[in-house]
Amino acid sequence: MIARLAAAYEKNAAARQDLEQDIHLHLWRSLDVFAGQCSLITWTYRVAHNVCAQHVGQAMRRRPAQGWVDIDQVEPVDGRLTPEEATGTALTLERLYTLIDRLRPADRQVVLLYLEDIDAAGIAEITGLSAGAVATRIHRIKALLAQGFKAEVLA
Repeated sequence: MIARLAAAYEKNAAARQDLEQDIHLHLWRSLDVFAGQCSLITWTYRVAHNVCAQHVGQAMRRRPAQGWVDIDQVEPVDGRLTPEEATGTALTLERLYTLIDRLRPADRQVVLLYLEDIDAAGIAEITGLSAGAVATRIHRIKALLAQGFKAEVLA
């Protein structure tokens, strides 16, 4: 879970490993303040996303945004697909993550949690938003991503 989350926020392998270590360190240091008011998984996501958000903020201040995904960083697709299907799937995923990378950090956090199959109530607990606001954001983000795909097809 932490590796997937870090990979969604950081494309550079070395920086991603550093981010994973930072998440683990923050989890370890803040374990004594876990009060059990939410599930352990929700608390873990909350801490991890806070660390990732801080990482993104620091990275944005240090360097310009990167628009392309390194081909070596794309996850392998199912080996049972034909080469054409595999290429199409990889390109679609690359386009999706490129569009997600262009979202505002708060929207990116919501969509990444949604892609982890966390429901609106869980996302609300992690992000501090209301469940209604999360549902509205998810709907709006889906529309934005669909527009991005359409714009690329028409271009």
